[in-house]
Amino acid sequence: MTVTRSAFARSGIGALVVAAATALAWWAWLGRDTTYQIDPGTGVASGPYEPWQVAGCALSLALVALVGGWAVGPWWTVPAMTITFTAAWSLRAAGSDESGLWLVGAVLVLGGMALGSALVSLVGWFLGGRVSGGRVSGGWVTGGRSAGHRRPG
Repeated sequence: MTVTRSAFARSGIGALVVAAATALAWWAWLGRDTTYQIDPGTGVASGPYEPWQVAGCALSLALVALVGGWAVGPWWTVPAMTITFTAAWSLRAAGSDESGLWLVGAVLVLGGMALGSALVSLVGWFLGGRVSGGRVSGGWVTGGRSAGHRRPG
């Protein structure tokens, strides 16, 4: 099967939805918190994120990756999520870091987002193939007609 223009457009729109959901997850859990916490006993600063915020963001991103993998496939989901989250995190970190180490953090965020979104979106893609009976890949967004590849199973 060949990829039609409309299937490509629907996948692109799906990737934009994934990117928007990724940006929303970052903003909702991490984007608004810039306050560091000082331990009164030791005087050590930590933050700005609390562990529950990072866990909530990770779970939200996992859900976005799972649904994105099912709907538009990993090849659209992974770049959309990785670029969006890394850019959002980097813009905030670069603006508040005086040491220049935000770039090291950005590389780590980039690698973590690429690996994590790839693994979870592949699960969504695989489960989508099971649900649809192994139809051609692409999920509901492309009507099962993108790229002509068969889903596993």
